[in-house]
Amino acid sequence: MTESESISSHFSRHVAWTFGTRILMIANSVVAGIIVARWLGVEGFGKLSVINVSVTTLVQMGSLGLPSANTYFIAKDSSYFRKAAFNSLMFALLVGSALAVALAVLAQLRPAWFGFVSPELFCVAAISIPFQLLTLIGLNIFLAMGNVREFNLLDLLGQSFVLINAFVALIVLQASLGTLITINSVTAVLLGLVIVVLLAVSARKHSGTVDIWRGDFTLLGQMMKYGIKTHLSILAGTLIFRADLLVVNHFRGAAEAGVYGVASQMATMLMLLPAVIATLLFPRVTAEQDETGKSTSLVARHTAFIMLLCCLAAGPLSLLLPVFYGSAFLDSSMQLMILLPGVYLVGLQSVLVQHFNAMGLPKTVPLFWLITLAINILLVFAFVPRFGARGAAVASTISYSLISVLVTSYFLWSTRRSLAEVFVVRWSELRTMLNFGRA
Repeated sequence: MTESESISSHFSRHVAWTFGTRILMIANSVVAGIIVARWLGVEGFGKLSVINVSVTTLVQMGSLGLPSANTYFIAKDSSYFRKAAFNSLMFALLVGSALAVALAVLAQLRPAWFGFVSPELFCVAAISIPFQLLTLIGLNIFLAMGNVREFNLLDLLGQSFVLINAFVALIVLQASLGTLITINSVTAVLLGLVIVVLLAVSARKHSGTVDIWRGDFTLLGQMMKYGIKTHLSILAGTLIFRADLLVVNHFRGAAEAGVYGVASQMATMLMLLPAVIATLLFPRVTAEQDETGKSTSLVARHTAFIMLLCCLAAGPLSLLLPVFYGSAFLDSSMQLMILLPGVYLVGLQSVLVQHFNAMGLPKTVPLFWLITLAINILLVFAFVPRFGARGAAVASTISYSLISVLVTSYFLWSTRRSLAEVFVVRWSELRTMLNFGRA
C-alpha cells in the first residue's frame, strides 16, 4: 500500500462519512431556505438571515477559542477529557447567558443597528445562545475523542430541525416569522441539553467510574491561552464571512439582505467540504506533530482538486437560484459568481491552517486574520453603500483571497514545500480518489 493509500484508507472514510452527513445538511438548509423565501418573501428571508447571523456571530465570539482548545488538548492527551469538558461547559453557560442578555438589550436600545428588525424577535432568538454555545463546544469534544459518528449524527440532528421547524411553522401552522424563531430557539435548547447528557455518558464510559465532575483552573488557563490565539482567527473569519450581510441590511434594507443571504448561504455550502476535511484533519495532525506538513500537504492536494470541480459546477448551477427561490432573488446568481474565486481559495486555506493550529498556532496566523479583517471592513463600508450586495460580494472575495495568499505563503515558507507539492494532485493519488469514489 502506498503512502497516499495508507493515509487515505482511514481518513478518507471519515471524510466520506462526514461529508455524506453534510450533504444531507445542505439539502435541509436549501429546502428550508426555499420554504422561508416562498412563504415569507424576500424581506422575511432577509430578517431571518439578519437574526441568524447576529446569533451565530455572538456564539462564535463567545466561544473564545475553547472548541479548538478542547480538540487540541484532548487529542494530545485523552486524560484531559473530563476536566476540559467541565471547564468548557460551565464557561458556555455563563458567557452564553451574558451574551444573550447583551443581544436582547442592544436590540431594544439600538434597533437601527439591526435594520429595525423587531427587538422582540431578537429577544426570543437570544435565548438559544448559551445552548448553541454548549452544542458548539460539545461537538468539538466528541471530535477530539475520535467519536466521529456521534459528532456527525448530532450535528445532522441539529441541522435537520432547520427544515423541520420551517415546515411545521410556515406550512403546517401557517404561522409568522416569530413562530419560526420561537420553535428554532426551543429546539436549540433541547439539543444543547441532549449533548450535555451524552457527554456525561461518554465520560463514564471513558473512565469506567461515576466520579464527580470538577473543573481545573490550571488547565482552564492553558486552554484559554491557546484558545485566545485561535479565537482571534475564528472571530476575524466569522466577521469577514457573516458581518457583511448585516452591513447590507443596514444600508440597503432587508430585501437586498435577503437576496445576498441566499448567495452567502450557497457560498457557505461550497466551503462545507474543506471545512469537513479541516475539522477531521486537526486532531490527526495534532497527534502527529509533524513540522514538515506532510499529511496536510497530501490532504490539501486532494482538496484543491475536488474544490475546483465543485466551484466550476457552481457557476452555471447558480443560474437556477431564482427558479427555486423566486424571481425576487434574481441577482443572487451574479453575487454567488462573484464570490466563487474567493470561496475556492479560502477553502484551501482552511485546510492548510490546521498545520499551524496543530503546532500550537504561532502568533503570525492570528495577525494575518486581523490584517485581513481591517481591510475587509474598509472594503465593505466603501463598496456596500454604493454598490449594494454586489459590492459586499467583491469585498468578500478580495478578503478571502488575501487571507489565503498569506496563510499559503507562510505554510510554504515554514515547511519548505513547493506550490506543486501542496496544490497539484498526483496521478497515483487521482487514481486512488477515483477508486475510492467508485467504492
